[in-house]
Amino acid sequence: MAGKLKIEAINFCEGISLEKVSSALDKLDTIHFIDSLSWKEYPYKPEVKFVAAYNEGNLFLKYYVKEKYIRAVNTATNGNVWEDSCVEFFVAPGEDKEYFNFEVNCIGTCLVQKGEKRENRNYLDQEVINSIKRISSLGEEPFDEKTGSFEWNLTMMIPLVTICKIKNNNLKGLKMKGNFYKCGDKLSEIHFLSWNPIGTPQPDFHESEYFGEIEFI
Repeated sequence: MAGKLKIEAINFCEGISLEKVSSALDKLDTIHFIDSLSWKEYPYKPEVKFVAAYNEGNLFLKYYVKEKYIRAVNTATNGNVWEDSCVEFFVAPGEDKEYFNFEVNCIGTCLVQKGEKRENRNYLDQEVINSIKRISSLGEEPFDEKTGSFEWNLTMMIPLVTICKIKNNNLKGLKMKGNFYKCGDKLSEIHFLSWNPIGTPQPDFHESEYFGEIEFI
């Protein structure tokens, strides 16, 4: 059964810093969990949750992660961020089959693609990706895997109406399909968590039939 996520509007003054946005998101009451383990071969389950809000043009996300391993090797835009400690947001904004995948490692390195399926996806230009503001509690410097007990958070401001070319330039009232993920393909304990469960035999975040419902209220 598809999950349902209602995202409420939030008022931010023009030019507000992402640090202040991050602090405001901490005060939101509705918390969502990325806790579906869809593949028994990968039982490791970090604690992952997120909050979401929007204003006229932007989607705001803040992820909170507790895990035993952290890694941030990739620093190039559109690099292999899924190999690191990584959070992801996939969204299909329209009625067609095209969806976007926003993937960010724990120091804010970002990959964004669009397409109708896993194969032959198109990378967005670096200039467009640079418009996605990101701030991480771990900073921006890369590091090899560390083992221990770690807590980190990452805040994003995605200009969704621009990137996804929303016709009325406003998210209010729109309904979309999407999913939220946590992974780390080169961590000591590989894991694949999702907000909405996935029914494929092997890990695959690109099966849009398992996207949940997202409504901007």
